[in-house]
Amino acid sequence: MLSRYNVLLILTAVSLVHASSGDRAWEYQRCVSQCSSAVCADPNWATSLPLSMRITRWTCTDDCKYGCMHSITDHAIAHSLPVQQYHGKWPFWRFAGMQEPASVAFSLLNLLVHARGALHVQRSIAEGHPMKGYYLKFALVSMNAWVWSSVFHTRAQPIHCMSLDLPITEKFDYFFAALAILYAVYYTVIRLFHLYSSETHRPSKTKASCTNSRPHALWALTCIVMYLGHVSYLSLLPRFDYTYNMAFNLGVGMAHNLLWLAYSLPSAVPLLRRFPFRPHMYRPTYASRAAFFVLTTIFATSLELFDFPPWHRVIDAHSLWHLSTVPIAAFWYDFLVLDSQDDGWKPSRS
Repeated sequence: MLSRYNVLLILTAVSLVHASSGDRAWEYQRCVSQCSSAVCADPNWATSLPLSMRITRWTCTDDCKYGCMHSITDHAIAHSLPVQQYHGKWPFWRFAGMQEPASVAFSLLNLLVHARGALHVQRSIAEGHPMKGYYLKFALVSMNAWVWSSVFHTRAQPIHCMSLDLPITEKFDYFFAALAILYAVYYTVIRLFHLYSSETHRPSKTKASCTNSRPHALWALTCIVMYLGHVSYLSLLPRFDYTYNMAFNLGVGMAHNLLWLAYSLPSAVPLLRRFPFRPHMYRPTYASRAAFFVLTTIFATSLELFDFPPWHRVIDAHSLWHLSTVPIAAFWYDFLVLDSQDDGWKPSRS
């Protein structure tokens, strides 16, 4: 698509005398304006679009922005100038209409590993186990989150609603990611504090296996209110509060990590009773795997803090973060299954 106005873009780019500040720079804005006037007036422009770009709803103006962004980036690289972000994103080479193909590919890998995790849970955890249903729901919630991550990285496409431009794919990405993180904390509290309802715990009808349903219901209601409040706050604001959204996810994620760190502590520090039919001092040999999961998760998340221009305009820190979560998720499902198969879930034989 760039061939029709590549000369125009290059002529605009070579007029730069200093690094562009991205989409706010006058060079970029002038380039987009000139491209739109010269190219978008052609009524036959849309007919030359490949099918992939039509499916992903690229407009002529979108294509002009893409062309200008890369022409200015070419000039910056040629003159050893800093590469700038445009509309909050680094310049990536698109592929088959996808704006960030690496992040899309790695998001789909995460989707597959959670689908594999769901099958692993279904096949390896006994029916009637109190945590099986929670783990399966966690897999479904996570799969949904990664579907919307791949959609968002394909096209951050706004829609028109009530005269406002709402980046709906971005919001769905953030909202469903928050849901997956919050649900992880939800099932973790149920698992570690034994809040599962008595009817789901079938191995025994003894008092030790039963828990009051009231704490479970209260905890579920707390999580529901927390999530609805989070989504409502971000939806009703005139502008999306990225700082709050990040703080919310980091806070919830840190709570999840601290809980599993408590699980992995030595038996001499029995903060939690890990299993309903074992004493507080009981610590399985694989408990340290929870700590390993926490450490690798923190390392993976830190990739978001070391942002850098994408290598060859394909791989950036965000896409590497998506890639790093693939083996971590597979490891975590293996741990959950191993934990669910522990004899501590069964009454000891006297």
